[in-house]
Amino acid sequence: MSTPEKSGSLLQILGVSFGIAGAVGGTIGAGILRTPGLVAEQLGSAPLIVAAWVAGALYALLGAFAVAELSTSLPRAGGWTVYARRALGDQAGFSVGWIDWVGHCAGLAWVAVTIGDYTIGLLPALPVGSKVVALLVLLAFALIQRLGLEAGSLSQKILSLGKALAFLGLITACFLHAPVRELAGVAEPLLEAADPGGPAAGGGISLGIGTVFAMQAVITTYDGWHSPIYFAEEFAQPSQDLPRSLVGGVLSVAGLYLLVNLALLRLLPVSRIAGSVLPLADAAEVIFGAWSAQLIVVLALISSFGLVNAVVMGAPRILYGLSRDGLFLPQFAAVSTSGTPVLGLALTTATAGLLVSFGDFTVLLGIASFLYVLLYLSGITALLLLRWREPELERPFRDPGYPLSAVIVWLGSLAFLIAAIRNDTANSIWALGLILLSLPLHQLTRRLAPPPA
Repeated sequence: MSTPEKSGSLLQILGVSFGIAGAVGGTIGAGILRTPGLVAEQLGSAPLIVAAWVAGALYALLGAFAVAELSTSLPRAGGWTVYARRALGDQAGFSVGWIDWVGHCAGLAWVAVTIGDYTIGLLPALPVGSKVVALLVLLAFALIQRLGLEAGSLSQKILSLGKALAFLGLITACFLHAPVRELAGVAEPLLEAADPGGPAAGGGISLGIGTVFAMQAVITTYDGWHSPIYFAEEFAQPSQDLPRSLVGGVLSVAGLYLLVNLALLRLLPVSRIAGSVLPLADAAEVIFGAWSAQLIVVLALISSFGLVNAVVMGAPRILYGLSRDGLFLPQFAAVSTSGTPVLGLALTTATAGLLVSFGDFTVLLGIASFLYVLLYLSGITALLLLRWREPELERPFRDPGYPLSAVIVWLGSLAFLIAAIRNDTANSIWALGLILLSLPLHQLTRRLAPPPA
């Protein structure tokens, strides 16, 4: 077993296999079970559906290139807070870290509750309720992380591999099964023309609006590809491992998402996909009949377990990064000899547990989606500022599309932020309130923590 240079430090033992597993685990959740139906409903055309998922992959890939430059230039644990502090100062670093950690806790609680609901649906005879199951899931994954970085890394690899194999199994079954035929008795081709009743047929404004909503759903489903940056300090060769993890993670997720949609389009008519809340459940019903409901629940659980593990691993490192840089209580920089930020893990688990018990998930998800987009915006802003202010900064990996790629992601993030404010004003106000709360919290922690080095 690898040992740290000194007792209680982060271990530099991670490699590309963990990085890709972390990106896959942090991205693919139960959302891909639902999103294909939302996209098909907005676009109504197989070529446009495929184009939307390809466009989402390209957008994520541009973001991965930008973040690969940041993470290799500043290979420190903590994620977005590291880049914001370097480019914009201590207050921005604390605010970004605060909203990142809060967003992680909210997302973690929601996924845990989802697991609880699915578990009770699959095993209704259990003597406990869904929230108790959710709390037990949080505790179980926290205990795995408490064992150390090697245990956390191994569990992430196993869960991500299991998730990929489960989806590939269903995808293969879709391709092997005969296509569902229309009432007229003619099977629809793989890339059929636009659905006569769908938004694509209207063209112009209706198609434009449908495209915007479809892309919002697609990009949200790709969210999580940046998960390796929280472990930047723990890769054995960060200058090589981080770019490969980020880009490889995006390509792996994009490949799986495209296969899911091509399999659905191969098996089901676009009209049926568009009218479904869970298109993969419809596909499973066609193929497996009476066992379809249980199969989809198991698939959702497998997807969600990997996501919980990734978040429980990453969130404590945000607190570690803040504490290490003098922006949070110094006790949270404590690391076990096995490489776990122990107090950060405890606070993250406890906070997520409280949200499971008392949180309103309609509000929490609205707030979290706003905060996630803001994080992307802060990261690309940091990239642009550091290129301008610190041209001499060592950059083992340079964004090959800079500045155009960075500007595209920055403008895309800004557009989604504006759309979130317009479409979900109430939750956006709550999110802005959390951001404003970071100002007095930073002043408080400055009094309790030593000045940053």
